[in-house]
Amino acid sequence: MDGAFDMMHYGHMNAFRLGRSLGTHLVVGVNSDASITQCKGAPLMNDQERLTMVEGCKFVDEVVPGCPYVMNKEYLDYVIQKFKIDYVIHGDDPCIVDGKDVYAAAKAAGKYQSIPRTEGVSTTDIVGRMLLMTKEHHARPTTITESGNGETDDGESDNDDGRDVEDR
Repeated sequence: MDGAFDMMHYGHMNAFRLGRSLGTHLVVGVNSDASITQCKGAPLMNDQERLTMVEGCKFVDEVVPGCPYVMNKEYLDYVIQKFKIDYVIHGDDPCIVDGKDVYAAAKAAGKYQSIPRTEGVSTTDIVGRMLLMTKEHHARPTTITESGNGETDDGESDNDDGRDVEDR
């Protein structure tokens, strides 16, 4: 299995779980910053951050850094020989770069196996939700007391100067 694994989420974990269930040892390649930037745009997290997150997953047995985003025959032959992999695993969503299937070499070699993509979550969606948020989503609802101080719904003052959190 390989991927960018930027902003690790439960969809990634489920993919690792499903990939691991297909065999006895899961090797995960983490795409390099350079290859992600070239194919999709710059990742939010750097190589080391993404590697550390993948290494921390209990379903992952081994991590390969610097994996190319587009898997060519040379790289496929290298991982088959070095890591003794049986399959390259990816979600059943299409992965196309410049009109070409990223996994064409693995498919041509009979070494590709797909798993169901986890619906309802993606890094792109999470980033989009973050960009739409405002500072108000962090503020607890406040009411103004007779003294003019703001209080949260739990009765605690939310500030020292009487202004609502949103007005600061």
